[in-house]
Amino acid sequence: MVVAAALVSCTQASGGDGSGADGPAASAPSSADADPTRTAEDAENTDKAERAATGAPDTAAPSPAPELVRDAFATLQATLGDTCTPGAGDCAYFLGRVTRELTELDEAMRADSKGPGHFKKPLADMKVLFGKLGEDRSTAHLEKYFSEIVGTRDGINTWMQDHPDDYR
Repeated sequence: MVVAAALVSCTQASGGDGSGADGPAASAPSSADADPTRTAEDAENTDKAERAATGAPDTAAPSPAPELVRDAFATLQATLGDTCTPGAGDCAYFLGRVTRELTELDEAMRADSKGPGHFKKPLADMKVLFGKLGEDRSTAHLEKYFSEIVGTRDGINTWMQDHPDDYR
């Protein structure tokens, strides 16, 4: 029975009359048929190549740098209601997160199209903090600088509130 099904399948694929003439249904599925996302990527790449060849401008909008500052600030801002008590054993996550968020905001501000001069105050505050912290990100070390970490976070939040164009 299986052999008969395979023969019918082969006969249909060869045009149904045994002639071996391939019809549209007989063509092997392309890799694009197997992966629809690949088709979109290929079409986009073809469009870009055609625009480059004809000198047409690329209409794809690059992701703007201020969005990076906005996103980094949003994640830092999400920590505003959080705190911990140094020495109580509840600071590892909180201080690690705030320090990581400050590091990411520092990187975003430095990469922003407005340039680091626009973010002079927050970058200076983070530089002072990172100078005190050094490379040590252990909980005990971060707890030692609890006030500086939280103070830097809060100071940057205040500065950013005065610069809504950087995060809205």
